Amino acid sequence: MTSRFLSLADLGWTPYFASQFTPSASSDERAVRVMAVHRGHVTIAGEDIDTTIQSHLPGAPGEEDRPTVGDWLVIERTSLRPVRLLKRSSLFKRRAAGTGRELQLIAANVDTLFVVTSCNRDFNPARLERYLVLASEAGVMPVVVLTKADLADDVADYAKAARRLLSGLVVETLDARDPDAAAVLAAWCGKGQTVALLGSSGVGKSTLVNSLSGGDALTGAVRRGDTKGRHTTTGRSLHRLEQGGWLLDTPGMRELQLADVQEGLDEVFNDIAALAGECRFSDCAHDSEPGCAIKEALENGSLEPERLARWLKLAAEDAHNRASLAERRSRERAFSKMARSVIRGKNTRTER
Repeated sequence: MTSRFLSLADLGWTPYFASQFTPSASSDERAVRVMAVHRGHVTIAGEDIDTTIQSHLPGAPGEEDRPTVGDWLVIERTSLRPVRLLKRSSLFKRRAAGTGRELQLIAANVDTLFVVTSCNRDFNPARLERYLVLASEAGVMPVVVLTKADLADDVADYAKAARRLLSGLVVETLDARDPDAAAVLAAWCGKGQTVALLGSSGVGKSTLVNSLSGGDALTGAVRRGDTKGRHTTTGRSLHRLEQGGWLLDTPGMRELQLADVQEGLDEVFNDIAALAGECRFSDCAHDSEPGCAIKEALENGSLEPERLARWLKLAAEDAHNRASLAERRSRERAFSKMARSVIRGKNTRTER
């Protein structure tokens, strides 16, 4: 990526960010965008700058205070040392894979989320709903992109099934290998706009990136027998699009788990949320209680049991992870309080 002739507007600078950073002509600070994240370093771009710097910010910030792809970062003009992050317009995060409870940042300041799946056995409503909940929680517009449409005989059925998941959901079908087909996504890829891709491995994300950006650096060979491409993306970074926007590609996400996404759940499952509000008891478990509107909807056929089961699973997962995160944060606060107490005691003894 070359950014020496790009303006901040080209990189996605908007009045929202400009209102947070108004340096004088003599200021030794400048704003740059984080284009890629490495271990302990970030690649940044700005007016007349395109380089890699250390990512450590002053103080001891929490996980959400660390720079991630898409962030706007204020740095010292001379030393290039990070000073602070600008407030984000959106932030995607998840609980990290494995047994830990830490949050992992995915991307910041994204305008549109392309939720990518294919017209074959990879199509999974439950997985799509997870991505839609993430997008809704972050306040980012989702667009479901159905790839491998050229290989399916029932493309319209896949599109119809996707649209049923969320009222007003935009669904596009295409062959990711065809630049002309990918042009249907151009409306979300204009100058300064930022789009992100989420989807499981092998659905054609890297191929779609190549079609949109005019490159072929991310494409892997297709494995025999399962129509999946080798997963060639190993980190998160922004790619310049031919239409002037920026596309964030992410590795296939294993163990995508939700935390603190109640608003997103209520938006994606707004039909169930509305029914729950009509139950006789506010703490209804939607099981055997009298006056349960959800039970009534199941009985009269207006609510599908499969959709209710998916909502219950995601809601339980969110509640569990939210409690786990609150517990970890409580332990961290207790440890910080103890550390400060120890330091104060040490300073007092030194003064004596």
